[in-house]
Amino acid sequence: MTWLILMIERINKTDVLNALANLSSDEVFTPPRIVNDILDSFPNKIWSDLNMTFLDPSCKSGVFLREITRRLMEGLKSRIPKKEERLEHILKYQVFGIATTGLTGLISRRSLYLSRDASSKYSIIKFDNKEGKIIHKNTKHTFINGSCIYCGAKKEIFDRGDGFEQYAYSFIHVDDPEEIFNMKFDVIIGNPPYHLKSDDRKGGLMKPIYQRFVEQAKKLQPTYLSMIIPSRWFAGGVGLKDFRKEMLRDKRLKKYVDFRNAKDCFPEISLGGGVGYFLWESDYDGKCTFVNKTNRNEVSLDRYLDQYEILVRDNIGIKIIDKIHLKSDKFLSSVISKKDPFNIPTKERGKDESFNNSLKCFHSKGSGYIENSERFSNNELVSSYKLMVSETTSEHAGEPSKDGTYKVTSTIKVLEPGEVCTMSYICFGPFQKKRHAEVLKKYLETKFARFLILQATTSIHLTKGFIFVPQIDFEDSVSDEKLYKHFNLSKKEIEYIDSLIKEI
Repeated sequence: MTWLILMIERINKTDVLNALANLSSDEVFTPPRIVNDILDSFPNKIWSDLNMTFLDPSCKSGVFLREITRRLMEGLKSRIPKKEERLEHILKYQVFGIATTGLTGLISRRSLYLSRDASSKYSIIKFDNKEGKIIHKNTKHTFINGSCIYCGAKKEIFDRGDGFEQYAYSFIHVDDPEEIFNMKFDVIIGNPPYHLKSDDRKGGLMKPIYQRFVEQAKKLQPTYLSMIIPSRWFAGGVGLKDFRKEMLRDKRLKKYVDFRNAKDCFPEISLGGGVGYFLWESDYDGKCTFVNKTNRNEVSLDRYLDQYEILVRDNIGIKIIDKIHLKSDKFLSSVISKKDPFNIPTKERGKDESFNNSLKCFHSKGSGYIENSERFSNNELVSSYKLMVSETTSEHAGEPSKDGTYKVTSTIKVLEPGEVCTMSYICFGPFQKKRHAEVLKKYLETKFARFLILQATTSIHLTKGFIFVPQIDFEDSVSDEKLYKHFNLSKKEIEYIDSLIKEI
């Protein structure tokens, strides 16, 4: 067994699990460097505790359990001097996993036991069963009225034959997760699946699922809980309203490390809104150490997370927002039109030339002409001036340019009476004077306004991005200099905005 122990001790930066990382954006394999950053957040005492138990409820590569084992091997030296006995104790009584699929179960066992069959002669520790302590159950969805009662999966998509992967993750498909191993755990840690497809269309809606892993883990009442999850929950996400409220007011969140650009965490994938990991501690009650992390630097601030209805991720940005609230209590979110103000589908292109009783309609590829039907007769926006703004950000997946800067908004255009737009855009108005729409356009082109939009944006969509942008007098001229002075921004804050937001 000695040569196997030596092998596991020689794992280095050329680790094969670095190559496996980031194969998709729904089940992301975690790079070992990120795993160790997370493990560094835990108190050192847990690595020398013989009785501390660890669970990864969403094993894909086995990297969490492997790195935990390495730390326990070092921390328990004085408690169990013999390497073979120490390793056997750790793998049989301290580290446990639930694989997301049959395939990831094989990969995880290969990573931890050096054999996909834990009962074979090649396993670093021989178990009396093939799975060892990394199990995978062929769980099925429980469909009622066409949806799974546990994860919300659609029957029409996931009611597959036995020969296909069900993606019914066993950890979140039981009422009591303690039943899975018939035990509780001191530490629950992992990188759960992020979402499930909710319709069969190409590029169709993806429904978040990671929150269910967090909620289920808390049922086990661990001492520590840490997971990597997408950051869309900060301000939006389908079905995440209750999860957001619970997370923001939970004073047991001790640390949160946020990557606005997910590539700083997972270099090979694009994940709109970014990603982050947290440390939750059952006995903690206080401020959260919130860390903004990029590949260049990090900014840390101890703060409560429920100051606003959404989580403001930027530690410098939140101080600027606080200053704005001292001066203003009215924001652009109150003058934005309802979503899809004209109810014109995104794919509508209209005709190339105008015709009798037609409206000019702007779409993502340009403009065309559509019939002015009765559905527009009571819509005041149709006969007024309005400001059209692209519903999505300028950046792909919310990722900055190579120099780390953001443009934030894309198309911004003043529309005349008789002009409309598809659902690809949102509108401000109505305005009786064209000048009012033009002033708002200039305002939304300032770095100041676009910086504030960025603070409320955790996906490619800007629908909720205006809750921190204060209203202005639409009769006045506007500039960054005037805005910085009016809201008493410091030189450091101004430099920060200028360094983050592109010129238009």
